[in-house]
Amino acid sequence: MLARREHASGDLLAKLTERGYDAVVCQGVIDELIDERFLDDVRFASVYVRSHAARGHGPRRLKQDMSAAGLPADLIETALAEGPDWHQLAQHTRQRKFGEEPPADWAERSRQSRFLQYRGFSNDHIRSAMGSSVVQPDMDDETDL
Repeated sequence: MLARREHASGDLLAKLTERGYDAVVCQGVIDELIDERFLDDVRFASVYVRSHAARGHGPRRLKQDMSAAGLPADLIETALAEGPDWHQLAQHTRQRKFGEEPPADWAERSRQSRFLQYRGFSNDHIRSAMGSSVVQPDMDDETDL
């Protein structure tokens, strides 16, 4: 399994036990792999963030995926902090999918926002990627009622 790609130690343990191997024996093998540096959670997190950010995935999605792989929260936060500029990546991802022009109306803005949200970007990243081209309606103005 390690010949194909990097794995997190927790993810590798889950895969091996799922295939029917004894969990105690698997943990011993994983500990040996860590000692020999064939398996490294820090390296896995760094590679995972770099490769998935290149695909246009945001930090929320990466955090969820790495957490599911069994990585500790502090390691995840460190890897994400060392990752790319997430605001710039959100803008680049939006432009790659929808073009250079910012959304012209609320329907298009909503569609693009949902896309970026699905990709794992936060509301702050999405707002910066959208720019301020669409004027927001004044929600305090109730004179039209």
